[in-house]
Amino acid sequence: MAVRPFLDQSVRTPEEAVDALEVRYAAASGALRAAVERYLGGGLPPSKAERAAFRYPELRMTYAPEGLVPTSPRAFAKFSVPGDYTTTVTQPAAFRDYLIEQLGPLMGDFNARVEVGISEQEIPYPYVFERGDELGRGGASAADLALHFPIPLLSEVGDEIADGLWDYDEERPRPLALFDAVRVDFSLRRLVHYTGTDWRDVQPWILLTNYHRYVDQFIRRGVETLRTDARYEALVLPGGTRLTARTSDEEVEAIFRASPWQRFQMPAYHLTTTSGQGISLVNIGVGPANAKNVTDHLAVLRPHAWLMVGHCGGLRQSQRIGDYVLAHAYLREDGILDSVVPTEVPIPALAEIQVALQEAAAAVTGDKGEALKRRLRTGTVVTYDDRNWELRWSKERRRINLSRAIAVDMESGTVAAQGFRFRVPYGTLLCVSDKPLHGEIKLPGAANAFYERAISEHLEIGIAALEHLRELHGTAHSRKLRSFDEPPFR
Repeated sequence: MAVRPFLDQSVRTPEEAVDALEVRYAAASGALRAAVERYLGGGLPPSKAERAAFRYPELRMTYAPEGLVPTSPRAFAKFSVPGDYTTTVTQPAAFRDYLIEQLGPLMGDFNARVEVGISEQEIPYPYVFERGDELGRGGASAADLALHFPIPLLSEVGDEIADGLWDYDEERPRPLALFDAVRVDFSLRRLVHYTGTDWRDVQPWILLTNYHRYVDQFIRRGVETLRTDARYEALVLPGGTRLTARTSDEEVEAIFRASPWQRFQMPAYHLTTTSGQGISLVNIGVGPANAKNVTDHLAVLRPHAWLMVGHCGGLRQSQRIGDYVLAHAYLREDGILDSVVPTEVPIPALAEIQVALQEAAAAVTGDKGEALKRRLRTGTVVTYDDRNWELRWSKERRRINLSRAIAVDMESGTVAAQGFRFRVPYGTLLCVSDKPLHGEIKLPGAANAFYERAISEHLEIGIAALEHLRELHGTAHSRKLRSFDEPPFR
C-alpha cells in the first residue's frame, strides 16, 4: 500500500496525541487570526509561506497486524481492515475526552501506530473568530478577505463518509472519523446561530422537543436540580445566561422573563455537570426540515444519545390526551432523507434506549403492568412533512392502516433516521396532544389539567431515561448503527 510521506510527530499515548493536536491547532489558528487582524488593521496580506501555516492538524493511524484482525464486541474504536487511516481535527482541546476515548482502545487493543502532523486542508478564516463581528473592522469586505485568506467552500464540506459515498483508493488512507475538521467547524458555527448558545455548552445527552411548554418545565426542573444535586453546576440559557445554585428565585424569574430565546430559531438549554455529562434540551420547533437541520449539526459533537420528547396525534380510540407513545418503528413520510436513507432501509429500535424509556416511565408514573400499558403504548409512528395531512385522509387511510401506526407527528422519524445515519443512539417518547381521527382536535384552550400535568411528567421521564443511560455509559452505542466498513472512531 502506497503511503504519503508523513514526517511529523509519532506519539505513544492518546494523551500525547491530543497534546500534539492542540499545539498544532493553536499554532495554525493563532497564525491565521493574527494575519487577518494585521490585514484589517491596514497591514500586509499574508505571504504564500505564511498562508501555508493556516492548516488543520492531521491525525494518522496505521494498523498493520501480524495475524488476524482481532474481533471486539464494541460498537466503535476498532479497525475493519489493516491500513492507514486519517482525519483532520479542529478544536482538539474541546474534543479531548472524545479523542482519548477513541484512541485508547485503538492503540491498546490493536497496537496501532499514531502520528500527528499538518494536513493539506486550510482553516477557513471565519472559523478562528468567536463572534464574527471582529471582521467588521478596517472597512475590508468579505470579498477583500477572500482574496488573501482561506474561505468556507461548499465543495469541501460534505457527509460522504457518513453516507457511505466516499471512494476507496488504495493509494490513499481510509477515513478515521465520520466528520473531518472543516465539516465540524461548519456545524459548530451553525449550532451557535440556530440555538443561541455556545456549542461548547451542548451536553452529550440530548432531548429534542417540538413544544415550548417543555422548555418552561426544563428550566424549572433545572433550577431545582442545581439546588439539590451537587453533580450539576449550571443551567445555560440562550444568549449565554448562566443560572447556578446561588441564583435567587427573583433573579430566575427576571432572567426568565427577559430571556432572548425568541431571537433564535431552535433555542437550546443546557444543564451542565462538572464531568461534562449533563443534559441539553433543544426546542427544534415543528417539521422534519428543522429536525434534520439541528441533528446535522449536533451530530459532529458525537453525543451519546438524542431522544425526541414532543407531541403527537393519537390514532387509536383507546388512547387519551396525555398518554404516551414509545416508538418502536417509523413510517417515514417526511421525504427529507429519502436520497441518503431510502425508506426501504429499516430504522431499528435500539433495545437499550427502549428499555431505558420504559423503565423511566414506570419509575416516574408509578404505574406497572396493565396500568402502565394503558398509559404507555408501543408501536409505529408516522412522520409527515405536511402538518395538514388530515386534509388528504382518504388517500392516507390505507397506508396508515397497513402500517398499524398508533401516532402521527412531524419530527420523530427524521430524528431517528438521522441517528441511524450518523451513528447516534436515538429514541422517541411522545405525548398524545390530540386525536384527529376521533374528533379530539387541537383547539385553543383544549389542554386540560391532566394534559398540563403530563408535560411535566413527560419531561421527567425523558431526563430519567438519559440519566439511566448515563449510568450505563457505553452500552447505548449499539452495533446496529455500524456498517461492515466503518471509520474506527464512533
